[in-house]
Amino acid sequence: MTDTAFKELISKDNMAPLWEVLRGLTPREPKQVLEPVIWRDKTIRKNMEMACEAISAEDAERRVLVLENPKLRGKSLVTTSLYAGIQMILPGEVAPSHRHTASALRLILSGEGGFTNVDGEKVMMRPGDFVITPSGVFHDHGAEGSDPVMWLDGLDVPVVQMLNAGFSADDPNNRQEVRRPAGDSEARYASGLTPVGYQGSGTTSPLFHYPYKRTRAALTQLAESGDCDPAIGLKLAFTNPTNGESPILTMGAYIQLLPPGFQGVEHRETDGAVYCVVEGSVRVHVGDQEWTANQHDVFVVPGWAWRRFKASDECVLFSFSDRPLQEHLGFWKGESKKA
Repeated sequence: MTDTAFKELISKDNMAPLWEVLRGLTPREPKQVLEPVIWRDKTIRKNMEMACEAISAEDAERRVLVLENPKLRGKSLVTTSLYAGIQMILPGEVAPSHRHTASALRLILSGEGGFTNVDGEKVMMRPGDFVITPSGVFHDHGAEGSDPVMWLDGLDVPVVQMLNAGFSADDPNNRQEVRRPAGDSEARYASGLTPVGYQGSGTTSPLFHYPYKRTRAALTQLAESGDCDPAIGLKLAFTNPTNGESPILTMGAYIQLLPPGFQGVEHRETDGAVYCVVEGSVRVHVGDQEWTANQHDVFVVPGWAWRRFKASDECVLFSFSDRPLQEHLGFWKGESKKA
């Protein structure tokens, strides 16, 4: 029997020979299936202005422009495991309350007077703030000031879809009632204190708002120590204050300071990451591509691609990736070339 005849025969029984696909299933190292790509702040804002003219936040449910990797067009994927988008709320608008299985994280880019209401606690958001929305929790957003409010969204939608575990629901009240005073979760969990008898429920952080004022102060203070990694500078992970783990177990979020004159060494990691420049600018080298990213530009570095960062002046970068999930599964690897 020929190989072709054999394959055709067992195909009728929904079977196939492993030896013909083995190397594709177990590669020697991660394949490069993504493309390094950058979205310029100017382009993002131009397209978002058109979106604001085309549809309201209420009609859209979420007025978001999805950031798609060129190699994964039409799939709403920025990496193979991450979704990313840019969302805007105009003054007076409210994005209706809903909930979904996918967890979300947000970096506020611009605008004063924006708020998010997560499970009945409303907090005001300012540029640079980091916010999470836990899985399965009702949340709505709005803008009460005179500015449009824009932010970067990151969700673990691809992971939920891969597992076919997604649920969602609209809040019949459209907008949540505020049941807890502003700052309630911060008072309970963000000061090195935890309520006596507290027992965590769920897998996400009970603290969902991380103000940039506090984050930036930590970076500034730690930078004085001179403890700067030759590849990544000074990089901190946002954590669940009750257990030290990532606020969302499927995604990690990081804030990174590159000091003036930073000349990073080449390094690579298995997690593909989405970056956004919070302050300053950075020269990025990814494989054979390079560009200068400025404030509020967003870019993607594929997993296991060699990358290098350089900064003439001080630069602050925000990023998110699936590193916590990879670490939990024992998959994550990283390496740097010698300085």
